[in-house]
Amino acid sequence: MADFLAAFGLVFVIEGLIFAACPGPAKRAMMSVIETPEQTLRLIGIGSAVAGLIVVWLVRWT
Repeated sequence: MADFLAAFGLVFVIEGLIFAACPGPAKRAMMSVIETPEQTLRLIGIGSAVAGLIVVWLVRWT
């Protein structure tokens, strides 16, 4: 559970830094997400989740 909370906190840190460092491009990226079809977003989400699981697996069990 501690690892999960640490990872969750890091998500907030990274997103906060992105919005603090370059708010204009971040807003444009959000507008792009709104215009992207749901099926494309779903595929990107699944791909990102799988990539994240692979990274965690490589870091923790190798």
